[in-house]
Amino acid sequence: MTAMRWAIAGLGLTLAGLGQAGGARAQEPPRVVADIPPVQSLAAMAMAGVGEVELIVPPGASPHGFSMRPSQARALEQAQLVISVGPELAPWLAEAADALAGPQAVRLDLLDQPGTLLLEARDEAVFRHDHDAHDEGEGEDGSAEDHADDPVERHDETHDDDAHVHDDHDHGHDHGGVDPHAWLNPDNAVVWLEAIAEALARIDPARAETYAANAAAGRARIEAAAQEAADLLAPVHGRPYVVFHDAYRHFERRFDMPAAAAVSLSDAAQPGARRVAEVQAAVAESEALCVFAEPQMPPQLLDSVAGETVRRGVLDPLGATLAPGPELYPTLIVNMAQSLFECLADRA
Repeated sequence: MTAMRWAIAGLGLTLAGLGQAGGARAQEPPRVVADIPPVQSLAAMAMAGVGEVELIVPPGASPHGFSMRPSQARALEQAQLVISVGPELAPWLAEAADALAGPQAVRLDLLDQPGTLLLEARDEAVFRHDHDAHDEGEGEDGSAEDHADDPVERHDETHDDDAHVHDDHDHGHDHGGVDPHAWLNPDNAVVWLEAIAEALARIDPARAETYAANAAAGRARIEAAAQEAADLLAPVHGRPYVVFHDAYRHFERRFDMPAAAAVSLSDAAQPGARRVAEVQAAVAESEALCVFAEPQMPPQLLDSVAGETVRRGVLDPLGATLAPGPELYPTLIVNMAQSLFECLADRA
């Protein structure tokens, strides 16, 4: 997307928020907290022109294990709306919200929202991909279906072998085994943005039209970013690569960019000798072109699995290098696609 198109999209969102909030200025904006930068970005889109969104896990920190500062604990205590991916990503935050947030605070766990695409978490080092299934099972957006892994438990028979979309009967369902990195599918981000806007409207009905207009503008921005990412990735589909930890399945599936393996199960765990050996074999067998680190990890860790001829890249699934705010999410999606393209593309 050109800089001019981004500027116009951003202006539309700002004007939507400012133009419709004028009649509600006498009322204080809702106090909102979000768990990780991509979620804070979606909430900031919905609250454009109204107020700020407090961020609990700052850029560069891992949500899998984090110790809150007193200021962050106070933000939870004062929050009217607590937005998080869910306890599948950060169980410590759910416990903290239970202990600190007031009885009137609204909790919005995004993995529970109707329309969210859920995928099964993987625990293997090397990923199985059924290429015939990919060829025969394209989704409506042209992205390939991955039928190779065990399905998430579901309550109807209309979904993919490895995917589950929440419907209105899913609330209260135990998400054991669900991959929590669902924000990396922009389609989920759109669902979540609209859920956030609706939650804000229930808390602050005087600004309901503002939140709805902001969500519509934000949806357009996310969809434009997803299209830009798809255009970037089109020339490198099918080229093998390895990631540092298994956080990318939602992105892989949405953009038909399956990874060959993951060095570590999570960003908080060091890989054991057996897993390293399996990934080394996968790098050789798949003829992987690139191995991706993440901003918070030393790239030397990849030396144990990558040969001298394998390129190194960096993927940033949390926006660790980006400023929090409404621009973070669409920029994160485009940046990830750009990183993959730059490392996997042919070089003269």
